Amino acid sequence: MEISCVIIDDEPLAIAVLKNHISQINNVVLKASFSNPIEGFNYVKDKKTDLLFLDINMPLLDGINFVKSLDDPPLIVFTTAYEKYAVESFELEVQDYLLKPISFQRFLKCIKKVEKSYKIKHNLTRHALENPYIFIKKNNKTLKKIFLNEILVIESLKDYLKVKTKTNKYIIHSTLTSFTEQLPADNFIRIHRSFTVAIDKIDTITGNQLEIDGIKYSIGRTYIDDVKQKILDSSS
Repeated sequence: MEISCVIIDDEPLAIAVLKNHISQINNVVLKASFSNPIEGFNYVKDKKTDLLFLDINMPLLDGINFVKSLDDPPLIVFTTAYEKYAVESFELEVQDYLLKPISFQRFLKCIKKVEKSYKIKHNLTRHALENPYIFIKKNNKTLKKIFLNEILVIESLKDYLKVKTKTNKYIIHSTLTSFTEQLPADNFIRIHRSFTVAIDKIDTITGNQLEIDGIKYSIGRTYIDDVKQKILDSSS
C-alpha cells in the first residue's frame, strides 16, 4: 500500500521537518511540496494525490478555504502553530490536526490514522469499480439506481430508450448514442441502430442474429464485423 502525498506550507522549515518525517515512512511517498498555496492548489487539483499535508494559516489562500475549493479533496492533514482552528478543521472531516513543531512520534500516530482511512477509501472505490451503476430517471421525481451488470439490452424508441434487465424494463428520455457512450466499452456493444447489448449476456450468435435471455436480436450489416471481433476479443 503506497500513499502519495503533497506538502503545502509557506514556512520552509516546516516543509523540511515534514520531508524528514516522510522519508522515514516506507509506504508514504512525497510527490511534491509547495510554499505557494496557489501553485499547490493547481497541482492538487490536476494531479491524483492520496494525502495532503496543508498549513492552515497561509497568505493568498488559507488551508480552510483551500479544502473547501477542491471538488474531490484527498485525505487532509492540517498543520499549524495555532490551536484555534481545530474545531473548524474537524468540521471539514480532516484526518488529523498537527501542531507545530511536529514530533516524529506525533507524525507516526497521524500516519497510522491516515492508513486506516486510506484502506477504507480504497476498498470503497474498488467495490464501486467492481459493481458500477447508473441512475436513470423513472419520472420527474424518482431516480432509479441500476447496476450495469443487470442490464441486458438497451433498445431505441426514437427519442426514448427501453432499458431491459432480467426483471424489469425502464423507459427513459435519451438517445441510444449518448446513452451507449456512458457505458464501459468493454462490457457493452452497439449491434444495430436500435440496439446496444451487454456482451456477457449474449447466449448465441448465428449469422446476423444474436440471442439474449431467449430473445433474438438482429445485428446490423454495418455492425456485424465489429460485433464478432468484440466477442472474440472478450473470450480470448
